[in-house]
Amino acid sequence: MATEIEGAPATEAPAAAAKETHKLERKWTFWFDNQSKPKQGAAWGTSLRKVYTFDTVEDFWCLYDQIFKPSKLTANADFHLFKAGIEPKWEDPECAYGGKWTVTCSRKATLDTMWLETLMALIGEQFDEADEICGVVASVRQRGDKLALWTRTASNEAVQVGIGKKWKEIMDVTDKITYNFHDDSRREKSVRQRYTA
Repeated sequence: MATEIEGAPATEAPAAAAKETHKLERKWTFWFDNQSKPKQGAAWGTSLRKVYTFDTVEDFWCLYDQIFKPSKLTANADFHLFKAGIEPKWEDPECAYGGKWTVTCSRKATLDTMWLETLMALIGEQFDEADEICGVVASVRQRGDKLALWTRTASNEAVQVGIGKKWKEIMDVTDKITYNFHDDSRREKSVRQRYTA
C-alpha cells in the first residue's frame, strides 16, 4: 500500500514497513533446563524443555530482550540455543560423535556478554564451519558459570581448533579454552581435554 502526497513520490505505509522481517539462514531453538530440584531416580534430560523456535532477527531480539539472560538464572539451570531439529543431548544423532568447547565465567556480566556475542555469531552465521556447530549452552553453577559450544565431529581436530579460535575471538577471551569429546564424558568421571585454543 502506498501513500500519496501531491507532488511527492509514493512511499511505503508505516504499517507495511513495520511487518518486514529479516529471515535467518536457518531456524534456531531455545531450550531451558533446571536441575536444581531433580526428582529421585529421574533420568537426565527429564527437566529439559523446548521454549521457542525462531527464524527471524526480530523474533530473536524479542526473546532475548524479554527472558534469555543467563545471569538471571538460578543455580543449576541452563539455557540452550541449538539448531532447530537438534536436541541438546549427547544422544541426539547430530551430537553423538561430537564434543564441546568450554569457557568459564567468573562474573555474571561477563557471562551475559559472552552469551549474547555467541548467540549473535551463531544466528549471524559468523563461523566458517557453521555446519559443524550444533549449539551453545549457558550453565549457571555455584562453583562457576560456563558456556559450552557443542559441535558435531569431535575427531576432526583441524575443524574443531578453527572453531575454538574463532569463538575465542568472538567472545574476546584471552584465556585458554578446552575441547572435550562427548564420548569421553559418557565413559569417564574425569574428562580428558582433547584440544585447546
